[in-house]
Amino acid sequence: MTTTRIVQIPPAASMPAPFVVFDGHGRVLQRGALLLEGEAPHAEVRTIAVAPGADVLIRWLDLPVGGAAQTRAAARWMLKDDLAALPDRTVVAVGAPGVADGPRLTAAVSATLLEAWIDYLAALGVSVEAVVPDCLVLPEPQDDLTLATVAVGGDVALRGRGFAATVQADLVEAIAGDRSLAPVGDWDAALSALATAPLPVNLLSGVERIRQVSSGGWRRVAALAAAVVISPLILAVAGAAHDRHEASQAREATLALIAEALPDAAKAADPIAEARRQLAAAPPPGGMAAASAALFAAVEGVEDAELDGMSSLAGQGLRATVSYPAFGDLDAMRTALNGSGLSLSDTSTVEDGGRVVSEVVLGGAS
Repeated sequence: MTTTRIVQIPPAASMPAPFVVFDGHGRVLQRGALLLEGEAPHAEVRTIAVAPGADVLIRWLDLPVGGAAQTRAAARWMLKDDLAALPDRTVVAVGAPGVADGPRLTAAVSATLLEAWIDYLAALGVSVEAVVPDCLVLPEPQDDLTLATVAVGGDVALRGRGFAATVQADLVEAIAGDRSLAPVGDWDAALSALATAPLPVNLLSGVERIRQVSSGGWRRVAALAAAVVISPLILAVAGAAHDRHEASQAREATLALIAEALPDAAKAADPIAEARRQLAAAPPPGGMAAASAALFAAVEGVEDAELDGMSSLAGQGLRATVSYPAFGDLDAMRTALNGSGLSLSDTSTVEDGGRVVSEVVLGGAS
């Protein structure tokens, strides 16, 4: 019999994280709350995290039939105009196929925020196998004229037929329109179904493999790139743990690293913002010649892919235009370049004459 623990990620790291433990039949075995300063939970059980749905974009999309990577790439392209973060810094997860040829549930979240959630849960002593937005925990209504609702923190989670979102309370009526609201009275029942039934979607399923940093001088710049991207939630974790002193020390260390690696950025009014800008335009490891050779090899490794153009301008890094038959092909090129210690970010992707065309930028893997 599988025991499952459901942990709800709170809006702020200083708040308790409620949890409920269910047995294999969905019966409540234990409930409580986890705190950063509290004792780590002793039981090692299957754990699912419920994340704030307000930070997750949820859509039902008509996606092409294909492998997982190709399907996620197609979904990422369809969502590009709605994403708050850059597409290459967004995790996209796709739910299981429903009815034949029907739209598929798709969820997108900032990769940085998802990493922050995982780090926060690790600080609580919890390792999770799945992360599900809170609005998808609600049962889907039987008709198109009803929205199931539940209050989560200061927001309200909504679930309808082919619709799910978590919004501020004063926006609920505007979003509901002519649909009636059906408050969910038994949240435990909804969590029990999450513990015992197939998951609607798992945000962790969209996480790419961890990229390896190549050897050489790029390591310092890659370390700097990681240092200057400090999640607000991680800073909140430090504050909640009364660790503001260490957070201050981390910032001072970051500024010192900027001064050593990017002295021009250190003179700017906002050294961290200037460092991010310079890192985005920095030349890839091994120089332009090595990067060009790696790009040629990556394109050659994808059937019918073509390198339509390439440029190297001061302050802009190595840029290229590539065309290919299917959305998933760009992920194949990205994987090949990762093996050479390079990253591949697409700045725009369009369909043109039955092919996919992307403008890309090469940099160091981080």
